[in-house]
Amino acid sequence: MSRENEGSGVGGDEEPEQLALIRESVRRAKVPRAKPRTWRGAALAKELPVARVLVDKGVLHLDRYFDYAVPEELDEAAQPGVRVRVRFGAGSRNVREGRREGGGLIDGFIVERCAETEYTGPLAALAQVVSPEPVLDSGLLELSRAVADRYAGSLADVLQLAIPPRHARAESRVPPAPPAPPRAPEPGSWRRYAHGPEFLQALATGGAPRAVWTALPGPRWAEEIARAVQATLASGRGALVVVPTGRPAARVDAALTELLGAGQHALLTADAGQERRYQEWLSVRRGTVRAVVGTRAAMFAPVRDLGLVVIWDDGDSSHSDDRAPFPHVREVLELRATRDKCGFLLGSWSCTVEAAQLVESGWAAPLVADREQVRGAAPLVRTVGDGDLARDEAARAARLPSLAWRVARDGLQHGPVLVQVPRRGYVPRLACERCREPARCRRCAGPLEAQESGAALRCGWCGVEEAAWHCEACGAFRLRAQVVGARRTAEELGRAFPAVPVRTSGREQVLDTVPDAPALVVSTPGAEPVAEGGYAAALLLDGWAMLGRPDLRAGEDALRRWIGASSLVRPQGAGGTVVVVAEPTLRPVQALVRWDPVGHAVRELAERAELGFPPVSRMAAVSGPPEALAEFLSAAELPRDAAVLGPVPVWDGGPAPGPGGSRRGAGAPAGEAWERVLIRVPPGSGAALAASLKVAQAARMARGAKGAREAGGEAVRVRVDPLDIG
Repeated sequence: MSRENEGSGVGGDEEPEQLALIRESVRRAKVPRAKPRTWRGAALAKELPVARVLVDKGVLHLDRYFDYAVPEELDEAAQPGVRVRVRFGAGSRNVREGRREGGGLIDGFIVERCAETEYTGPLAALAQVVSPEPVLDSGLLELSRAVADRYAGSLADVLQLAIPPRHARAESRVPPAPPAPPRAPEPGSWRRYAHGPEFLQALATGGAPRAVWTALPGPRWAEEIARAVQATLASGRGALVVVPTGRPAARVDAALTELLGAGQHALLTADAGQERRYQEWLSVRRGTVRAVVGTRAAMFAPVRDLGLVVIWDDGDSSHSDDRAPFPHVREVLELRATRDKCGFLLGSWSCTVEAAQLVESGWAAPLVADREQVRGAAPLVRTVGDGDLARDEAARAARLPSLAWRVARDGLQHGPVLVQVPRRGYVPRLACERCREPARCRRCAGPLEAQESGAALRCGWCGVEEAAWHCEACGAFRLRAQVVGARRTAEELGRAFPAVPVRTSGREQVLDTVPDAPALVVSTPGAEPVAEGGYAAALLLDGWAMLGRPDLRAGEDALRRWIGASSLVRPQGAGGTVVVVAEPTLRPVQALVRWDPVGHAVRELAERAELGFPPVSRMAAVSGPPEALAEFLSAAELPRDAAVLGPVPVWDGGPAPGPGGSRRGAGAPAGEAWERVLIRVPPGSGAALAASLKVAQAARMARGAKGAREAGGEAVRVRVDPLDIG
């Protein structure tokens, strides 16, 4: 027997520990258990006996609150924000002793407690309080409702994205005391940017600056974000950072840990596992930590006293959720910055059109470095165009142009060389054979697509055929399709450089880092590993494969991916060189050569404003079987200024379509023939468009229209602000 247990026998002053535990278990067993089926005959709470509940159904015609009676035994635990289980779908006939019974058990959240109900019939009782932890506060509820309304979705669907699944063991842990706020940071590398130190100073003194930050190439962006977070924490407020994937999240996490130490922030990523992620989320909700770094779902993190929201690389498609109602991180963080009156920082090596619009509208200020700083940090960019390829014997016989081969050979003497190749699946669009101007519809300016051999061209947006196309830029009449993506690049490079190791990073295996040693690193866009000390050179192959995608964002996205890869290369002063295989006269290529992503975005924004393209206008994509789609459009009360483009066929996800087929991300189920329309409205009518689509979809589901199904599989799909519009 240990020393601590001596003298604690049965005859001692204290009860044996095991006996005390047994008696406690017996005492708890005598407490009346919950009656989750009906609570028949149970007394109701004396005060506020009605609970307003949001049920987790996720269908639009049930996107409202339902009232339930609160049994007296659940009165203390049934507080606003807790998870509950309720009976749903019993109907008005199954009533006993004044209490509605029956129906299936379903999860939900208590929104508020009320003294009375507006419902005139009998109420069902709460079946069970799942957890006394209040996970849904008023701020998160208001934000989720705003997001649901913006994207024509249901509140329950948004809350599924915002609140992680419960884990009981994580809830039972006692949270530690919150750490003291850190000191305000030194500007550090923020001095490289005009007004960078002033931005940090404003955060540290409780201000709410809004900025679109064009980061200089190199690895210091994570440290700069960490300094902005530290400045916000120094003011006694919280900060939220959202990045596209787990790799940049790990870099910001490491930078924050190095700058602030452990325990000052939470990391919210899907890779953490359910228990760890819920535990981290609870630490944020309870106020144990006030800084969050995470991927997409972290945009809803319940940070207390929010002082700064940060999004890195907003052009990455990972920032758009692939579940209904498909919210985008940038838009959600804009809502949070406006509602919470906090700071906003949109950062990237490149610049999206939406970011340029924030600056042009005056909502945010630019945060950029002067040209001298840019030239000192960027690598040298060289181009290989069609004329160079035509004169290059080596390029006709092999995949690698002579200039790219020489740059790779010289770079391998000093370190690793990055080779970026487009992933398979890019579909070319048509362009003028002479000047490379994209072929667009004269009616709606959508992209023209080639149909079967000999047939007329057809618009990918409105479906109108174009029988007599000519280029408005140069007057030519002939079109060309762009080249396809990479083929066996790693094997060919291995033969060209037999003594050099070749490493690949892509969908099957994504490398995080590579050592500072001579090697060829072949990567698809977005999967480029970071090289210790930077790459000596980079080859950006098959530029036409990215520029020729049938999408409005093809040029912007190609430039973003090129700049992302080139930012990993050493500065020009250290010998860093980039070779891009694309026509040098094209605007994205010129922007890369000059390292001017902001200028490219500003010019794109001006053109889209002239043509009525997003983000100047708002768009929604509606797809479904032809009959269901026509019925939906006839019932929808669209705004008067709405323009309906289409319908056009949608690829069904089966075998690759022929020349007239269409590849779109939100394709039809396999074997089904679907169509899609685009609905475009001018600025100021976006909310009305979303509301009309939501009402039409809710009415259709409520009346059980032919082909209508539950949310997630309904016959008509609605997506507001789609990423891919052709």
